[in-house]
This record gives sequence, C-alpha cells and structure tokens, in this order.
Amino acid sequence: MRKLPPLAAVRVFEAAARHQNFTAAAAELGMTQAAVSYQIKLLEERVGAPLFARVKRQVVLTDIGRRIAPLVTGAFDSLDDAFAVARSDSEAVLTISCSVTFGPNWLAPRIGAFQMTRPELAVRLHTSNAMVDFARDDVDAAIRGGSGDWPGLTAHFLMRMPVAAYASPDYLAGKPPAKTADDVMAMTRISPDDSWWELWRCQAGGQMPIGRGLPGIRLDSQMMEGQAAIAGHGVAVLNPVMWKSEIAAGRLVQPLPAMAFDKSDFWLVYPEQRRNAPKIKAFCEWLVAQVAKEAADDPDGFYRPRGEGGGVRSSRNGA
Repeated sequence: MRKLPPLAAVRVFEAAARHQNFTAAAAELGMTQAAVSYQIKLLEERVGAPLFARVKRQVVLTDIGRRIAPLVTGAFDSLDDAFAVARSDSEAVLTISCSVTFGPNWLAPRIGAFQMTRPELAVRLHTSNAMVDFARDDVDAAIRGGSGDWPGLTAHFLMRMPVAAYASPDYLAGKPPAKTADDVMAMTRISPDDSWWELWRCQAGGQMPIGRGLPGIRLDSQMMEGQAAIAGHGVAVLNPVMWKSEIAAGRLVQPLPAMAFDKSDFWLVYPEQRRNAPKIKAFCEWLVAQVAKEAADDPDGFYRPRGEGGGVRSSRNGA
C-alpha cells in the first residue's frame, strides 16, 4: 500500500519548486499565497523535514527539497503523458446517442457533411430508444425528446414532433377515400395501441376509441412501422420529418391530410461542463446550422420552436 502524502499538497510543492516562488505558484494554481503556504506546511509536517527555507525574503529549496523536486516533477510529467493519451483518444471520437428512427432516417444521411468539415474526427452513432446517462455511458452528446429541461445539461432545440397517418398507395387503392379521422382509425393500423394513435385521433377530431378498428401487427419501433406501411401492411402513425424522402417519392401518402403534434420536441443535449469541448462545440454548431437550413424550407413549421420562445436551454442544478 502506497504511503503518499496529500496529493493536493504535492501538487502545490511541485509548482512552488519549479517557480521557486510561492506567489507564482499560487497564480498558476488559482490559489492564494496563504493557501500555498498552508499546503507546503502540511506537506513538511507529513515528511517530517523542511522543504523550503526563507533567504533574504525569498523561498529556496532545502537539500531535501532539491532532492525530491525533480522526482516529483517527473512523476507529474508521467501523469500528464498518461492523461494526454486518454485526452487524445477521447477527442478523436465523437459519440452521439439518438433514437433508432432519428439516427438512420434523419441524422445518418446528413452526418457525412459534418465529417467532411472534421475529417480527423471519427463519428460514432449510438442508436437506442433508452435515455442515455452521461455520468455512466460513453456518450458525448445525445438527441433527446422532451421539454428541453434536464438538470445539468445544455439543450438546443432542433425540431418539433409532428405525427400523421401514412400508408402506401397500394394499400389505399380500392378503399373508399377517408373523410374523417374515424375512417382512418377503422383501417388496419400498424401498432394500433401506439400512444401516437390516440394523440393523432384527438387532434384530428376523431371519436372512435383507440381500441376499436381492425387488428394490426404490433412493432416496437417507428423504423419498422414505417417500413411495414411502405410494404402495404396497413396504416402507420409516423413523424413526417423522419420519412421526408419516402413521402416525397410517393411511397408513403396520407389517407387524411391531418397533422398532430406531440408535446415533446427534439433537442441536442450534452453535459453543461463539456460545452467548450472542441468536438462537442463543433458538432453543435454544425447541427444548429443544419437545422436552420432545414427551417428555411419548412412551410409546416416543424423546425419552429413552439411559441417561438428561443432554442437553447441550460440547467445548472445537477447532472
């Protein structure tokens, strides 16, 4: 078992020994001169011998101090080298967590543009619908759905969560045109117990209870539900922002032109204390600019904050 003195005192000694000056050491460490003197005294008591002597109103190392100073400096240099490796590895990879639909459908087709601006940075997408824990998981930033109010995190608004019913043209062919939300609710619905169906029905003016209608297949992600709708297996309730290409290509169409909005929005979040990390700052600036570009061609207001109340939030009361 190592018998080390307090490392805070050792750190102060190393700086004071390099500068041969308590005032300069205090300035480097962001401490007061009195605090430096206290830490040196604490270390001398632990060692059992003086490490500095005052000569003509200056402090100089004693014989023991001169003997151990280069060893202590060398030890700190070795520590710095060790953590430089960790910093280098950390700064070389940007890990972003996002949902299994947002990642493949929205971020993946655009992330190449960011990679071109930072070719030295490896970008890793971690797709999961589980909420990431920044204190535990190896993740730098996340795309999260919610209100934008998470303690300890800075949050940048990205977009709202619109939802609408979509099906393939082949599925709708030969069926009577839907005139009301209840007409859609009576169709074969994919994941009919999805809470978004209730949200859409209420905002579209329907009356049919969510449990009514034809039975439908149940899938556990919007990614699979959208693909099932394209394959003609029924009507799915989807976020049109995530399926923009399929909608533009006519592979997904609305049986009824009614749109609803979830109470949650999409936000880019990261720990507040890491807001100045170069890779996070670079990704944040790129993503916010990308969202602004999308918002310039957004007649439906999907990229417009509700109430136009600003797009950045930061909480300081915990992580």
